Amino acid sequence: MTVHNVIIIGSGPAGYTAAIYLGRAGLHPALVTGALTPGGQLVNTTEVENFPGFPDGILGPDLMDAMRAQAERFGTEFIHEDVTSIEVVDGGDGGSADGTATGGIKRVTLESDDVLDARAVIVATGSSYRKLGVPGEEEYSGRGVSYCATCDGFFFKDKPIVVVGGGDSAFEEALYLTRFGSSVTLIHRRDSFRASAIMVERARANDKLTLLTDTIVTAIHGGNAGTGDAVAAGSVATSAGSPSANAVPSATSSLPASLTLNPIGGITLNTGKPADITLGGVTLPAAGSVTSIDIRNTVTGETGTLDTAAVFVAIGHSPATAFTGDVVRKDDDGYILVDGASTRTSTPGIFAAGDCVDRTYRQAISAAGMGCRAALDAQAYLTN
Repeated sequence: MTVHNVIIIGSGPAGYTAAIYLGRAGLHPALVTGALTPGGQLVNTTEVENFPGFPDGILGPDLMDAMRAQAERFGTEFIHEDVTSIEVVDGGDGGSADGTATGGIKRVTLESDDVLDARAVIVATGSSYRKLGVPGEEEYSGRGVSYCATCDGFFFKDKPIVVVGGGDSAFEEALYLTRFGSSVTLIHRRDSFRASAIMVERARANDKLTLLTDTIVTAIHGGNAGTGDAVAAGSVATSAGSPSANAVPSATSSLPASLTLNPIGGITLNTGKPADITLGGVTLPAAGSVTSIDIRNTVTGETGTLDTAAVFVAIGHSPATAFTGDVVRKDDDGYILVDGASTRTSTPGIFAAGDCVDRTYRQAISAAGMGCRAALDAQAYLTN
C-alpha cells in the first residue's frame, strides 16, 4: 500500500492553503475534500470583502476555486470522499527513502471503507451548521427550513423570511435575503448582537429588514406548500389572543416604515405563500411548506406566532471532528486542542487547523494562516 507523506482532511481555506505549501515543498499531499461541496463554508458565501488582495471583494465560491486550482498546480491529489475515522497503526520504519521521518503510520478510513496511510495528517474539516433543536426543524428541513441563504434564498422570492442568529453570519444572510424576500425578520435571543458594528448598522439601514431581539423560536409549523389561503405573513399573535402593545417588546423599536403594527401589537409583513417557480420553461414545486413559527420573549415570557414562508438558521457551528474519535484531545465542545500557537495535536504527526480548532476568530484569512502553519509544522515533523 502506498504511504503518503501527508493527508489533508478538509477543503476549506485551511486545507487548500496547507496543500499549496506542502505541494511547493515537494511533498505531494493528498487532500480528502469531502463527498459534497468541497470548499468549506465559503462556497455558501456571497461577496467576501475582507480577504486581503481583493479590494472590490470576491465571491466565496470563486475564492475557493482559485485556492483549489493553486493547490492542484503544485501537485495536490484530490480524493472526493468523506472520512469516517483516523487511527495510528504500527509500521513506522524509522525513515523513508527520501530521508523523512515516519514515526507511527496514520491510517485514514474513508466512507467507502477504503483506507489511506500517511506519515502525517492535517485535520482541517472546519465546522457544521448548528441547529435550533425545536419541533418541526427536521421535518421541514429543505421545505422552508434552510441553513444556506445563497443556496435557497431565491426560492422564497417575494415571500416573508425569518433568519435566526445574532452574529456576522446571521446578519450577512439576512442582508443577502433582502434581495429576494418581501421582508426579512432577524430573530435573536438577546438584546445585543455578536455581529460587528458595521453589519448591525447595515441591517438597521435596510428598509426590508426587522430586528427582533430578546426572542427565541420554540417550534416551526407548516403545511402543504402552495395550497390553502394566503396567510397574513409576519403577523404575531399573543398567547392570550388579546390586544397587546408589546407582544414582543423589542420588535417595535426598529420597525422600518414599510411595516405596520397589527391590531394585536404584532408585526404585519406582506401577504403570501410559497408558489411554484418556473426556470427555463421547467416548473419546480413550491419552495417549501413552512407557514409559521412559535416564538417566546426571553424577558417577559410572552409567546406568539409569526407567519413566515422560510426559516434560515444561522446560530453558529459545531466542529466537524467526531470522526477523529480519541486519536487527538478535544475540548468539551469537540474543538481539537493544539500545542500553544502551533498546530500540533496531542498525537505526534497529526496536526489541526481552521475552524475545527478556532472557536474565537473563525475567519477565512485566519483559517488560511493556520493552514500555512500546519503545513510548516508537518514539514518539520517529516524532516526532523
